[in-house]
Amino acid sequence: MLQTHASTPPWSGKPIVLVGLMGVGKSTVGRRLAHRMRLPFVDADNEIERAAGMTIAEMFERFGEAHFRDGERRVIARLIDGSPKVIATGGGAFINEETRALILKHGLAVWLDAAPAVLAERVGRRDHRPLLRGKDAKAVLTELAAIRNPFYAMAPVHIVSQQAPHEATVNAILEAIRP
Repeated sequence: MLQTHASTPPWSGKPIVLVGLMGVGKSTVGRRLAHRMRLPFVDADNEIERAAGMTIAEMFERFGEAHFRDGERRVIARLIDGSPKVIATGGGAFINEETRALILKHGLAVWLDAAPAVLAERVGRRDHRPLLRGKDAKAVLTELAAIRNPFYAMAPVHIVSQQAPHEATVNAILEAIRP
């Protein structure tokens, strides 16, 4: 299912920045979108880990979420350099006011959205997400959606992800951003 804001502009060559909750498929869809568009793909989480020399889980454990978010903001600012590419962000990146303003000004934000129950089933396959460790994934994701969705809704493109192949989501994004 595809939803876009009425004023969705066609893609103008800015970085395409995928935002949304964990498990929605930003990295997987981002790789496929970049391939289809013949653009570079960058996963912001991987870049953050490379810059810090540790995993995101280790950063959360050793320094806390605030420290991680500061590093995330700096890395995303570096990635949004004006060159065409597809960037997958972490679920909390777009919540940071400074990061969100940067993405909205210098990129095309695409909100990938899915119901918390769908996301909980997807993220339950691996235990590497610090915000979910030892907690009920559906409850956490429902709470995060209530807090974060109003921020994600500021993205000019809104794609609702269904239980369908990733290519369906890629096609929906391409349909939304092509003139």
